[in-house]
Amino acid sequence: MTEISRRSLVLGTLAAAGTVAAAGAAPASAASRPAAVPLVRRRLTLPSGIATGDVTSNSAVLWSRSSGPGRLIATLRTVGTDGRVLRGKGAYERVLRGGWANADTDFTAKVNAANLPSGSRFQLTLQFEDEAGTLSEAGIGSLATAAGPSAAGRSSVRGNQVPRGQSFVWTGDTAGQGWGINEEIGGMLGYRAMHRTRPDFFIHSGDTVYADGPITAEVVEPDGRIWKNVVTEEVSKVAETLNEFRGRHRYNMMDANLRAMYAEVPVIAQWDDHETTNNWWHGETLDDPRYTVRDVDTLAARGRQAWQEYMPIADSRALRKGTGFEPARIYRKIERGPQLDVFALDMRTFKGENTPGTEPHATSILGEEQLQWLIREVTRSKATWKVISSDLPLGIIVPDGKAQESIANRDNGAPLGRELELARLLKALKDNKVRNVVWLTADVHYCAAHHYSPERAAFKDFDPFWEFVAGPINAGSFGPNDMDLTFGPEVVFSKAGYTNQSPRTGEGQFFGHVELDEDDTFTVSLRDAAETVLWRKALRPQR
Repeated sequence: MTEISRRSLVLGTLAAAGTVAAAGAAPASAASRPAAVPLVRRRLTLPSGIATGDVTSNSAVLWSRSSGPGRLIATLRTVGTDGRVLRGKGAYERVLRGGWANADTDFTAKVNAANLPSGSRFQLTLQFEDEAGTLSEAGIGSLATAAGPSAAGRSSVRGNQVPRGQSFVWTGDTAGQGWGINEEIGGMLGYRAMHRTRPDFFIHSGDTVYADGPITAEVVEPDGRIWKNVVTEEVSKVAETLNEFRGRHRYNMMDANLRAMYAEVPVIAQWDDHETTNNWWHGETLDDPRYTVRDVDTLAARGRQAWQEYMPIADSRALRKGTGFEPARIYRKIERGPQLDVFALDMRTFKGENTPGTEPHATSILGEEQLQWLIREVTRSKATWKVISSDLPLGIIVPDGKAQESIANRDNGAPLGRELELARLLKALKDNKVRNVVWLTADVHYCAAHHYSPERAAFKDFDPFWEFVAGPINAGSFGPNDMDLTFGPEVVFSKAGYTNQSPRTGEGQFFGHVELDEDDTFTVSLRDAAETVLWRKALRPQR
């Protein structure tokens, strides 16, 4: 997108935001009356900031959390390339009222904003209105819808043009292995590094929280230094109750870097295992003395509810309350205009028991419903690039004791077990002549670039493709792992920190960045949280 100063956008709209915020305050003439003082003190606040998510060319999900009961009010105003709110003819302003936030949702609420003009930049103001009609403090943010179908990507709003090109970042693994918010070093610096690249959106590829990882006040780092965490009651033990799962999300939103990024960069969120507990599968019974609740399905239902409350996801099926294992799932497609479709997978809900993975028959990781959906939707996609964002890697061996956590099974021969689902998918994409498919993932706590080709593979009925790996963003570093050669991966690049390296220097924390030019060149770079570009590759689209 055209470079504009996010700071200028925010500073240029503070006056307007102040006007909105003041709309719920007592009249100036009442300021001298003692009765007005308690009203100001009771005004609702936004303790977890604001966020947006699943932003397409014409829609967005707007999110916030209130300090008490209230209805979420969203105001969207188009801004020009200079960051100033557009006035007069062609300007766009819309006020939307969302759901009522109360204890049933941990005081979170969402607004689904539809029918937005494509290729447009918006100033966003979010507030809660209490039962008396008083407005809360104002949360100020911004977002941009993707360019529409026209080749030039021109906006339908005069003076508010977003070019065809776009950029995004991805990573995973937030507040893992006991590395939480260390305010002595400035908090979660990986989020600051991602924010500084000025991306149009962010894919969080899973492990958005570590519900199974207690956070203590001090941790001795491998090099002997003392890491000092902010600690809350809910993060001091493994999460079992719904409030403890919610508390994990509240904790992450305490970080100033994360809040600043989420206010200005829409997120596409996925879940993996640590939103519940390590390496879990449906039907598992835990053998872990830290837990009094041993039934994983019970924990997963609570973890999923908390995740759904705190993540600004757009699929209406995922917004419904339920057990977490009903037929409606959280996988979804987010269209980003003619250049890009993002397919966010759920490789956890359908996942079968972790075994060595060498069964002669297919075992589940996507599940038949999701597999057929993915084949159908990727085949139908008219976008130049199809990004499949998976919360688990394809060819990386991820051990779970003597079993396997991901798809790979350490057997370099023909596909077995979970690999058979992947083989069906790759064959279907080849048979349907689908071009320009790229896989993105996190999970393994290092970064890598893998090229898969049938020339090197035991299974040969697929077209070559790339898989890019990046993470963690604020967790311990590990890897690199061994590769399974069934689908012919070549490790073109990889970099890992030392074992359980803390996020202090940022050198063991990784994220990926993608720049899509107006000519549809897909440039991938792997970076660390010290803001160093480690590796770069430009992919040209096949027509």
